[in-house]
Amino acid sequence: MEPTLRLRGIIGNLRGEGGFAFLAKARELKEKGKPVVNLSIGQPDVPTPDPVIEEAVRALSEEKFTGYTETPGIPEIRKAIAEYLNERYGAGVSWEEVVVTPGTKGAIFLALSAYLDHGDEIIVPEPSYPAYPEGAKILGGKPVYVPLEWRGPSKGFGLDLEKIEEAITPRTKFIVVNNPQNPTGALFSPKELEELVEIARKHNVMILADEIYDNFVYDDAEFKSLISMPGWREWLIYTNGFSKTFSMTGWRLGYVVVRKEVAGLLSKIAVSVWGCPVSFAQRAAVRALSDPEVWEWVRKLSKRYAEMRRILYEELSKTPGVEAHLSKGAYYLFPRVKQVEEETGLSTEEIVDYIINNYYLIVLPGGVFPDKAGKDFIRFSFATSREAVSEGGKRFRQAITDLLEKKVHR
Repeated sequence: MEPTLRLRGIIGNLRGEGGFAFLAKARELKEKGKPVVNLSIGQPDVPTPDPVIEEAVRALSEEKFTGYTETPGIPEIRKAIAEYLNERYGAGVSWEEVVVTPGTKGAIFLALSAYLDHGDEIIVPEPSYPAYPEGAKILGGKPVYVPLEWRGPSKGFGLDLEKIEEAITPRTKFIVVNNPQNPTGALFSPKELEELVEIARKHNVMILADEIYDNFVYDDAEFKSLISMPGWREWLIYTNGFSKTFSMTGWRLGYVVVRKEVAGLLSKIAVSVWGCPVSFAQRAAVRALSDPEVWEWVRKLSKRYAEMRRILYEELSKTPGVEAHLSKGAYYLFPRVKQVEEETGLSTEEIVDYIINNYYLIVLPGGVFPDKAGKDFIRFSFATSREAVSEGGKRFRQAITDLLEKKVHR
């Protein structure tokens, strides 16, 4: 075998991020002239706010701010992030405890790479965003999946604290908490989170928190940030970013917050991987965090998505064989279609393929989110226009109705 084909054994076992394959399918159908409605994408349907773009342009054209920066980020952005977390959550973060990264995925991978030795375990509530288990596998770690508890359409998903504690072993380094959660849209209660912290401290393991959707919480639900809890430096590695809140998915800018002595060590890893975050993107992010006009834009976006969520939910809840929960956070609804599977003999993947190929509605089968707990669900994103969620919901209802009437089987 040629040496360039002698890859590490783990590479063949990586799942990647299955949702991106559906973007290609949507593009292919559009090129054929099909009237595609895409409810699969986990990003806002609007561009980055103008003041943020203008700040990046100014940094480039006037400052010529195009060179390397400090590895953990320029002091201005680290201070702005600390100020935001302190003002909003009372976290008491020092700017020297902030490390800026290329996207929140970069923050997650940086945290995992600092702590995981070969064979170490991370507990991943599932269905899960792929970055946590895939990152662990790349580093020689082992994801241990614990299913979220499905509490029915009225209550949605919650943490199964008993099973999480049972999954802890001497090799456990992290319990992952993504809140609000992708793909389910779950918002974990303060009580659940407080009990989880007690479990983590009891067993001397860390919590890896990803709160990227913290500005998308609906119906006046209570959001409890883990970084607001006492003594967080002892057990918390906190990640967040700019992609969702400010529609900056392509700017690739996130951050990790850890105790000061660890932040310096993370920078030693980062300098050998990406060197530094993008210079002008950092200037833009400072503007995003500090400009009241931008925060008003965020509030309006969240309010609009709350409305889109309800429009989509109303269509899904009228669909035969479907159990829909009105999520409290993020951009997603995650209805259960187990009855449809049972009546048609089709898997969720086959149901989604049928919908895409016959109704040109792009949604994601729950099975693309590791590991197996999402297999009876379908993810919808409502981070889009009123026309798209209304039409998409109607197409889904029609597709499922037709499917059940036809009794389409494999």
